[in-house]
Amino acid sequence: MDNDNKGTAEVASISSLQHVAVIMDGNGRWAQLQGKGRVAGHKAGVESVRAVVTSARKNGVQALTLFAFSSENWQRPEKEVSVLMDLFMYVLTKEVKRLHKHNIRFQIIGDVSRFSEKLQKNIKKSEELTAQNTGMVLSIAANYGGRWDITHAAKQLADKVQQGKLAPEDISEELLHQHTCLANLPPLDLLIRTGGDYRISNFLLWQAAYAELYFTETLWPDFNEQAFEQAMTTFTQRERRFGKTGEQVAGKKEQA
Repeated sequence: MDNDNKGTAEVASISSLQHVAVIMDGNGRWAQLQGKGRVAGHKAGVESVRAVVTSARKNGVQALTLFAFSSENWQRPEKEVSVLMDLFMYVLTKEVKRLHKHNIRFQIIGDVSRFSEKLQKNIKKSEELTAQNTGMVLSIAANYGGRWDITHAAKQLADKVQQGKLAPEDISEELLHQHTCLANLPPLDLLIRTGGDYRISNFLLWQAAYAELYFTETLWPDFNEQAFEQAMTTFTQRERRFGKTGEQVAGKKEQA
């Protein structure tokens, strides 16, 4: 069942939806329901990635961030992790060319140092290929965790303080934000999770502070363009207040 939090006023619109993030969950369960091994679900999920990227681009979304591999996923069975690494290589060698053709900029966020040297080189090559593209930004979170992101930003600020380049009293929320992974992108508007679980699993903890959350029972390999557009439509039914009252938001809308 989708978690639709209907507001009293439609103050959002798809045109104002700049940044969408997705926790792509349910690959393993989808495969099991098909009587297949878990890895088959990850392979099937590539089609859903294509569908969501296509829909986001067509609807004018400026940034799409997909949670592909968390820092906790290394604990999964070795064979499954191996397949995920192979899929990364496939995406980097095949799909990035398609992204480049559509003027999409590609980037990986997360600690890539744990990946093989070959994979790291392919990541760098893919990012360089699309670096000058001016269309949507596709960010793939790999070996990423929200706590890691915040900790990494804090360490960078601590280094500057230690070097005498920054005074502790000058550290602000905005300054810390500038050192997080997605600081160069619009604020996160909508966070989608497929697969039926109602948690964000250490994903974009800093960025999701005021994001709208959308949960669906649909397993990721079944999440198509129509399902993605349904999530975006639900976004238009939310009243985004950012700490203000509904009356204040309604008044501002009337003045506009």
